[in-house]
Amino acid sequence: MAGAALNHLGSDADAVTDHDAALGEALVERGILDRRALERALRVRAESREGLTALLPKLGLVAERELAAAIALHLGLPLVGPEDYPAEPLLADKVSVRFLRDSRVLPIAEDEAGIAVAMADPLDAYARDAIGLLVGREVRVSVAVPAELEAAIDRLYGGARTAAAEADMADGLTGDASLDTDVERLKDLASEAPVIRLVNQLVTRAVEARASDIHIEPFESGLRIRFRIDGLLREVETLPLRLRAAVVSRVKIMARLNIAERRLPQDGRIKIAIRGTPIDLRVAVVPTMHGEEVVLRVLHREAVPLDFESLGISGRSFDTFLDVLERPNGILLVTGPTGSGKTTTLYASLARLNTPEKKILTVEDPVEYELAGINQVHVHPSIGLDFAAVLRSLLRHDPDVIMVGEIRDRETAEIAVQAALTGHLVLSTLHTNSAAGSVTRLLDMGVADYLLTSTLNGAVGQRLVRTLCRNCREPYRPIPELTRELGFDRLSGGGDVRLWRAKGCDACGGAGFRGRTTIFETLMVTDAIRRLILRRAETHELHRTAVADGMRTMHEDGLRKALAGVTTVEEVLKVTRET
Repeated sequence: MAGAALNHLGSDADAVTDHDAALGEALVERGILDRRALERALRVRAESREGLTALLPKLGLVAERELAAAIALHLGLPLVGPEDYPAEPLLADKVSVRFLRDSRVLPIAEDEAGIAVAMADPLDAYARDAIGLLVGREVRVSVAVPAELEAAIDRLYGGARTAAAEADMADGLTGDASLDTDVERLKDLASEAPVIRLVNQLVTRAVEARASDIHIEPFESGLRIRFRIDGLLREVETLPLRLRAAVVSRVKIMARLNIAERRLPQDGRIKIAIRGTPIDLRVAVVPTMHGEEVVLRVLHREAVPLDFESLGISGRSFDTFLDVLERPNGILLVTGPTGSGKTTTLYASLARLNTPEKKILTVEDPVEYELAGINQVHVHPSIGLDFAAVLRSLLRHDPDVIMVGEIRDRETAEIAVQAALTGHLVLSTLHTNSAAGSVTRLLDMGVADYLLTSTLNGAVGQRLVRTLCRNCREPYRPIPELTRELGFDRLSGGGDVRLWRAKGCDACGGAGFRGRTTIFETLMVTDAIRRLILRRAETHELHRTAVADGMRTMHEDGLRKALAGVTTVEEVLKVTRET
């Protein structure tokens, strides 16, 4: 269908429906959508006033960018990128921001012949004709990715009333904390459109900002909203305290939690689609002095990097790691504090091991990501289904590889050792500060030293550091004292030492950093390490011996990444210390 055909679309509802159906067929033909998904979307389309272009991402059937590209190709229209939006607003004195937002349209260029507009839904004849009547000239339509379009509207026009402001102004949401006592009232508040929009907007903003967590924290002065981005918390908004009951109740309803229970912690899970991308939210609610605090862990089900290169794991430590990982039996541990990427490393390991010839079972608390071809079990300690109980049962299911989310106690550790002794490969995590610390931790748990020397193949220590924005990082030459103290002259082979620092630009939101990478060390259990285990040597002695055997430490791995311009020296020194 040529782009010119848009001019004949008109505003007739049947025509719009026909064009929706034609677009759906085109998506099926290109393999972007399957037939059953299209039929489902068209059924929803028949019961709502929304077009197919808005419904498909909401239903999680197609990602926004993929859909926009397909629409542009189908209609023969150009696709607008971020660089195509103007530096200054057009028609600012003639068109309302509310119209632009509601219609998802934005003027991007103007000349004597007419005006060019970017539209998230180019089949919206009403919005196109309204712009045409306003300027009295021809309207040239381009297709926009909705997220980029909304960001451009925010940047160019700003000042629009947010969902938070709407929620604050909505009838029935003003009042005091006594509303908390009425469960039915809470349900009513949480079901009102402004509150639904507010919570959805918070989640969408967090996903677009690449946040890993959303913190909703009640204080005497208001409801503070913070996002954790690249490991650091950033305050993004403070809502009036009177919205606390409605916002928290809305999150609880989405997570299927008990909104009447406000004295005990609760945990739940939400599965939603944000701009066509499936997202899991792990919800934790805990009572505090000024009300319930909510933390939502954002998990991208389809965006988890399960290859080691994407995780930043490479070099000598990675070669040692693969040597240990590809052994047929024994224990491999991944260590580090909470939030250091241990589980992601284990998932990448399982993805590498996952072949039709191997049966892989996992026991996790909770299951963070679903892995195709792998049987995953979620523990429930409240009913006695803990790590030890599940692990004991899994051994009767003839697995080749077992992944234990975390070894927390002696019983789980001993069962893992027995599984390794009977020919299984066991992967697990421990909360220790270094790879060498995992040995002493297991000994302290009560695992016999002779069993540990027979089953432990190796241990990994890792941390996450922020990566420099490639668009704005700046090189500099460190002072000679720093070069000598940190050993850069040795690491660079005596060559010229150049480091990098953060600057900040639009691409990274002024932070100077974008994303995180892993710094890594792998301790392989050699004969020298086994002798130290039998002597119950201290962690520092194990560490020194491992380094003498060729282990590259996290500290050195981080400094090498700083030399390569991946991160900064300051980031490395924040999370590592030479042992």
